[in-house]
Amino acid sequence: MNESEIVVALDIGTTKICAIAGRKNQHGKLEILGMGKVDSTGVLRGVVSNIEKTVKAISDAVNEAERRSGVEINVVNVGIAGQHIKSLQHRGILTRHSIHDEISKEDIEDLVSDMYKLVLPPGDKILHVIPQEYIVDNEQGILDPIGMSGIRLEANFHIITGQITATKNIFKCVEKAGLEMENLTLEPIASSMAVLSEEEMVAGVALVDIGGGTTDLAIFHEGIIRHSAVIPFGGNVITKDIKEGCNVMNNQAEQLKVKFGCALAEEIKENRIITIPGLRGRAHKEISEKNLARIIQARVEEIFDHIYWEIKRFGFERKLIGGIVLTGGGALLKNLTELVELHTGMTARLGVPTEHLAHGYEAEVTSPIYSTAIGLILKGIEESNEDAGYLDVSDNYSNSKTSSSKKEPQQTSSKSKWYERLFKKTKEWFEAEPNNDL
Repeated sequence: MNESEIVVALDIGTTKICAIAGRKNQHGKLEILGMGKVDSTGVLRGVVSNIEKTVKAISDAVNEAERRSGVEINVVNVGIAGQHIKSLQHRGILTRHSIHDEISKEDIEDLVSDMYKLVLPPGDKILHVIPQEYIVDNEQGILDPIGMSGIRLEANFHIITGQITATKNIFKCVEKAGLEMENLTLEPIASSMAVLSEEEMVAGVALVDIGGGTTDLAIFHEGIIRHSAVIPFGGNVITKDIKEGCNVMNNQAEQLKVKFGCALAEEIKENRIITIPGLRGRAHKEISEKNLARIIQARVEEIFDHIYWEIKRFGFERKLIGGIVLTGGGALLKNLTELVELHTGMTARLGVPTEHLAHGYEAEVTSPIYSTAIGLILKGIEESNEDAGYLDVSDNYSNSKTSSSKKEPQQTSSKSKWYERLFKKTKEWFEAEPNNDL
């Protein structure tokens, strides 16, 4: 690993847009060189709704990251999320010509390529095709069939889809901000790299990323992502409930949630009162902290009703030894882990992106708010070394440039494994529906 290799993450969220520049040191830990964060006003539930506002926010965040890091940022690694993200399970079958020839990586790639031919609803495209397990001549549970002999090769796939328009709007915003996109990664996958351990992924764990507009779920078991879903509720819905329930302004509701919010009403004493200033010429307003907690708890329980239903629907409620890991800005609610454990009966913990960071990082970076951005950096570094990824757009947009113009070109490892090349289908993905704007 070249210590001078710099990767920049761009997290385009509903409430914030942040850019973080980082690199791995000689000890394999991530050094944060600089970051910039601005409020997001052009994104609604994870989807770009206003191009110009989003472009300005991206430019402001990148300029702040450049100022604090001292490097010029040209290429970024971007995450994709939103309510339009869906997933499905499908089985592929490949009949080989000879039983004497060993199964090769070309056979695997042909099997994966066939998945991109599935008929989807109008406007949807396949983002990721993730193998679960292989079956060779009815022998099940095979993780790596290369080198085996057999005529009938089958595989179960987890397929993630999204709207083509939402994805192209992200490309358009990045391009108008004067940047190039290196990689596009599903945000729950990026967050998992920052906050989950290998042991948890093998044992079974549900990652719940509570953002401003949506709540993302990713279920891992035996080291593989098994299911993903997007719940159309996030921190902004909680703020809206407080605004309507307490009859206050939206900014006051957000401050009440952040400063005094609690997800477990029974932990709050009855006589605790919060006083907020009234409008001009009007008296101050008094709000019961107990009632505030009840409003928050009701919405949080609804969110985790959806989460637990998704876990139970796919039969993982008794298979997740690692329980639930909470991350994202919404995970900062007081007593949230206790409420999740009581409501779902599963163990829970707060996931913070500190495990991969080198010493000397700023305390602000350790917040779960930045889990996705830290994960995007780790994903970008992994793909630059291994020449692989879930959705790699470097061939079309970056021409293998580095994120910093002051650094040497990135080096790509020649030891890439076959399964790390399975997801490089972006070129075909975009050629299917060319867009003159890009």
